Amino acid sequence: MSDNLKIITTEDGSHSLYNEELKETYHSFHGAFKESIHVFMLYGLDSWVINNPKKKPLRIFEVGFGTGLNAWLTLVWAEQNQIPVLYHSIEPFPLTEDIYSQLNYGDMDDAIFHYKPYLQRLHKADWDKGIIMSEYFNMKKEKTTLEDVILYPTDVVFYDAFAPSKQPEMWSKEALSKVCETLNPGGIFTTYCATGQLRRDLKDLGLEVENLPGPPGKKEMTRGWKR
Repeated sequence: MSDNLKIITTEDGSHSLYNEELKETYHSFHGAFKESIHVFMLYGLDSWVINNPKKKPLRIFEVGFGTGLNAWLTLVWAEQNQIPVLYHSIEPFPLTEDIYSQLNYGDMDDAIFHYKPYLQRLHKADWDKGIIMSEYFNMKKEKTTLEDVILYPTDVVFYDAFAPSKQPEMWSKEALSKVCETLNPGGIFTTYCATGQLRRDLKDLGLEVENLPGPPGKKEMTRGWKR
């Protein structure tokens, strides 16, 4: 897999990866760091806490561990907000050390620079095992597919698969149904994707769907609530 990957620098200065086989980037070319914060932290975690101020711990399921950016930012968020997080992520094609050791996310913001070592620890952590990564962040990452994974009740879903044009099976109604069924009442499904078909499918699956402003370079994104 690593033979098909190339590290690129996006417009906000943060790294992403370009998959030469799929001809697709792992994040928005307009800014990987800003995209993750906007889609998953702001419209995912921050929004959930506003509506669930007393409920702890927070259970998150991520489709696509990838570069580890979402997991790392969530660890930072959990520590800063002192909210326990149980993080479950899947990735059928983990990155090799020669790739993830070069990623520059820890250098993007001086305010969170001291969390930089955790990015490497997240990647080096054993697969398919529960890991206590920090005081407020427990993680289980599995080297598996969405089709095969066993899911737990979840409060927030980070749906970060490759685009529907590149991985249509990941955006099928069947795949979405498996994830939506595990959402707890009040749970959030958040993704960078803004296709009409996705929104129709989420509505059919019982979610209240919002069209929200997208991250830099993208007009819209999608969020669903399970009421």
